[in-house]
Amino acid sequence: MSAADPTGRQLLVVIDPVARRMDGESVRIARDVLCGGAAAKICLPNGPQETVRAVARRGRRRIVMIGDDRALLRVVGWLHRQRELDGTPLAWVPVGPPEAVSVARALGVPLGAVAAARAVLEGTERRLGLLADDGDGVVLGGLWVPAGSSAPYGPALPAPARPWWRPTARGALALLSRPTVRYRARTGSAELRVVADGVLLAEPGQAVGRVAVSAVEGLAEVEVHPLGVEDPLRCRARSVTVSGPGFRYRADNHARGPVRVRTWTAVPEGWRLVLPGAP
Repeated sequence: MSAADPTGRQLLVVIDPVARRMDGESVRIARDVLCGGAAAKICLPNGPQETVRAVARRGRRRIVMIGDDRALLRVVGWLHRQRELDGTPLAWVPVGPPEAVSVARALGVPLGAVAAARAVLEGTERRLGLLADDGDGVVLGGLWVPAGSSAPYGPALPAPARPWWRPTARGALALLSRPTVRYRARTGSAELRVVADGVLLAEPGQAVGRVAVSAVEGLAEVEVHPLGVEDPLRCRARSVTVSGPGFRYRADNHARGPVRVRTWTAVPEGWRLVLPGAP
């Protein structure tokens, strides 16, 4: 019985094949720590289909993924499409180079094999928010549009000094952090229309350098960055829709698209992950 799970649920440790090839030593260390602290069934799939089959047959075991961001996102995405994500507890030992585990870093999952495995055994299950899109996909941390724009990655964008708009507030047209300014489109800008909870934040003809969206406190946190303006437009909303002529975006630091329109809706406490420390 592990300290993380007083009910005695066993672990299903799914080791991604990429992790086994890239860093077999970290995988071995994590496996040994997990097997030394809990009853664990080890699964060594050879590809995505075998991973999904193992997860589907998990029974009452807690899933522990050993692998990079893509490995976890593959399982989370499948559980979401099966409408089982909310009821499936997950744990994660990230293995991979720094650029391949940015989601883990943003979520607060330890990056070292020993620390991450101990967090699986001794940590606390948390319910976390996410963004669900209209293409049946999920975003755990954040996204930005267009995909080629530079943006800091993380689930929480820097908070402004002034109050945030809450979608329940009255007078939504006055919610922006500063008055809307019209810009002539210029080279390098994206022709995007951005609407948050029915309020227009940007439209074609404005020079938008980047739109960033992240899941924060059960809402979608939106930043619209016009070119040539230091402070972005900021708000929080239940949903945000971006449309444009075949744009690409980066979600959880991986390229997606092209699409002409995409809507993301905040799902409070949409999934469960074991993290270090007390809740």
